[in-house]
Amino acid sequence: MKLLLVLFSSLFLNAYFYFCLFLHHHHHHQRPPSLGWTGSAATEAEAVAAINCSGHGRAFLDGVLAGGGLPVCECNKCYYGSDCSQLLHDCPADVDSGDPMFLEAYWQQQAASSAVVISGWHRMSYSTDGKDYISIELEKHIRILHKVVGNAVTDGKFIVFGSGSAQLINALVYALSPSNASSSPASVVASVPYYPFYKKQTNLFETRAYGWRGTTSSWANASVSSATNFIEFVTSPNNPDGLFKQPVLGSSAVIFDYAYYWPHYSPILDPADEDVMLFTNSKISGHAGSRFGWAVIKDEGVFERTANYLSLNTMGVSRDTHLRVLKLIKVMIAEKGGKGDIFEFGYRTLKARWSKLNELVSSSSRFSLQQHSARYCNYFRTIRDPSPAYAWLKCEWKEEDDCHEALRKGSIISRSGALFEADSRYTRLSLIKTQDDFDLLLKRMQPLVSHEEMASS
Repeated sequence: MKLLLVLFSSLFLNAYFYFCLFLHHHHHHQRPPSLGWTGSAATEAEAVAAINCSGHGRAFLDGVLAGGGLPVCECNKCYYGSDCSQLLHDCPADVDSGDPMFLEAYWQQQAASSAVVISGWHRMSYSTDGKDYISIELEKHIRILHKVVGNAVTDGKFIVFGSGSAQLINALVYALSPSNASSSPASVVASVPYYPFYKKQTNLFETRAYGWRGTTSSWANASVSSATNFIEFVTSPNNPDGLFKQPVLGSSAVIFDYAYYWPHYSPILDPADEDVMLFTNSKISGHAGSRFGWAVIKDEGVFERTANYLSLNTMGVSRDTHLRVLKLIKVMIAEKGGKGDIFEFGYRTLKARWSKLNELVSSSSRFSLQQHSARYCNYFRTIRDPSPAYAWLKCEWKEEDDCHEALRKGSIISRSGALFEADSRYTRLSLIKTQDDFDLLLKRMQPLVSHEEMASS
């Protein structure tokens, strides 16, 4: 009996050790392989990402190095110190630019899925895998993104890439202008208020083929020859007021700028199906620094002229940018409808900001904002509240005929309505910068409204 007990114990121990050996072998083969040549790059990136900047700044791999060899924190405006923890109390709220930093928090949540490692030999050639310096995979995923969001029809149309939509503005004006020297030059126009770049770029690059000819209101009721060639910019939703716009001059060639026709800024009503449509990744993912945009073009001749302009101008967009934007778009597509949906994140953020500012201003007789109503959105499949990128603020007091200046005296830096060729009683406030910028805007607006209440009491 004792012998049997010893034998059983021996068999049990052998079985246990074999099981442990199998488990170790199984886990060993299930582990991901250790990093090779990417190891040091990944370690460096994570070390910089872990630098504490108190939530009011961030460190970058290409930042200025501190004494310890790591980059220093680059602070949000009005914050300073080695970790950006100190606030300048007399600092003005700067809500001038359209820098879409409100999406930074989203990408910090998507750190693993959105990271890209670029090898030292990545796409060193002038050429790419596609035609006209266009990445085949990136073009394919741009088309998928439009289909998933439902904001534009791309089937049967051509796509060109540019260094942001800024480069594409003049490329499209060039492509739509008469190529025949004997034809009258194209008149480039827009409706007030309009994005100032249209005028600035057209004036800068003006040729015998086209030139800036003012606002549509100057031509709408004028006696215009049928031979007059118009190129009309239509931004919808509009920058600065966020309203949906349509062409005014019926016979014009139209460049539809849909920079803000995405679910975080606007309800998606129907897929846009225009001949020339302009988009920018800056306002979609927030990566303004990557400088990437695209145009969707119906006519092959216009496409060829646009592609030729871009080829001669820059020989295409950086191939490194192609890779990064591809990764970002893959994340946006994969997370659609889930907890990581960028459009849901962006919409919630801007809706809350608009609601807070609107609540503050609505109690004022000194200021007013543009009117937006809740509308059904095909992307969210529900009625959504307004979440515009900008507040188009009007100073209502008779003596305040320069709203930009009135806010400047209250330590708020805005963008004057005069820059949009609108009445100077208007000024634009950006709602898409950092949370620090928005919080400071509310803080600076409060005494302006309080001052009004005190003056009327």
